[in-house]
Amino acid sequence: MGLLRGMARTAVVAGTATAVSNRVSRRQADRWQQQEYAQQAEYAQQQATYAAPPPPPAPAPAGTGGSDVTAELERLAGLRNQGVLSDEEFAAAKAKLLGL
Repeated sequence: MGLLRGMARTAVVAGTATAVSNRVSRRQADRWQQQEYAQQAEYAQQQATYAAPPPPPAPAPAGTGGSDVTAELERLAGLRNQGVLSDEEFAAAKAKLLGL
């Protein structure tokens, strides 16, 4: 009976060790897979960020630049005085320049 008992004990220990080893291997494989998915998602997000064109620059608000607006108004007034622009064209250009 001693031999049979020793063989049974060895079988139980070997079976338990195999089960524990398989469980550890599965758990580690799951962790690696989760890390890989996270890295792929992060990489895809970075690529999407780099692939998107930068937004166009915001237009400068009308009326800023002071002397530029004044100089342009003077130029338009000169063109109107020379007869190049009609009063309606001058008014439209002035409204566009002032953002009205």
